[in-house]
Amino acid sequence: MSLPEVVSRAEWRAARGELLGREKAATRARDALNAERRRLPMVEIEEEYLFEGGDGKATLLDLFEGRSQLVVYHFMFAPEWDAGCRSCSAFLDQIGHLAHLKARGTTFAAVSRAPYTRILPFKARMGWTVPWYSSYGGDFNRDFEVTLEQDGRLVERPGLSCFLRERDRVFHTYSTFERGLDGLGSTTSLLDLTALGRQEEWEEPEGRASALGAPAGSERVRYHDEYEE
Repeated sequence: MSLPEVVSRAEWRAARGELLGREKAATRARDALNAERRRLPMVEIEEEYLFEGGDGKATLLDLFEGRSQLVVYHFMFAPEWDAGCRSCSAFLDQIGHLAHLKARGTTFAAVSRAPYTRILPFKARMGWTVPWYSSYGGDFNRDFEVTLEQDGRLVERPGLSCFLRERDRVFHTYSTFERGLDGLGSTTSLLDLTALGRQEEWEEPEGRASALGAPAGSERVRYHDEYEE
C-alpha cells in the first residue's frame, strides 16, 4: 500500500497551506459555476404526469407539497426488479433531515418506474421516510432521460432533476446524471442545483435570496424541530 510521506509538523503545515490556496480557488470556482447554473433558462412542463405515492395519485405539482421548489432523485428501480438499485440506495441513505430544505421552500422526493406496491415494502425495509413516488406506466422517466432504450431494451440510470413552481405553473430548471451526483446529499449541495440556490445575499444573480419572502439562507437555520411550515 502506498501511504503519504511522513514529515515534520512544520513541513506538513507548509504543504497544507499550499493546498489550502488551491482549495479556496476551487471553492470560488464552484460558486461561480453555481451562479451560472442559476442563470440557466427553464422549460415549462406542460405534460400531465401522474404518479402514485403514499396518499394515492399525485401530479407533478402535488409533489411540491405547496413549496416553491422540488428536487427529484431518479431512483433506479425498474418494474420487474424485486429491490431498488444498491448505489441509489446508498445515495438515499445519506440524505439528511429534510426540514432544512423545507425551510428554504424546497421539497425532496424520489421517483422510480417500479409500481408503488414494489416500492413500499423496499422503502420500509430501508427505513426511509423521504417521499417516494412511482411513475409506473407514464413517460416521466423517459422524458427526463433516466430510462433509455439501448439495443432494444430499457435501461435505467441515476439522475436528479430540479423544478420551480410559479402558482400552478411548473418549470424544469436543471438535471444531472451519474457522475454528476458525486458529492451530493447535503442540504447545501442540493440547494446549489436549484434556481433559487441557498438563498444567501452573496449569491448571484441578485434578488433570489428574498424570493420566498423569508430571511436569507443562514439566518433561517434552526434546530430541525424548531421550524414552522
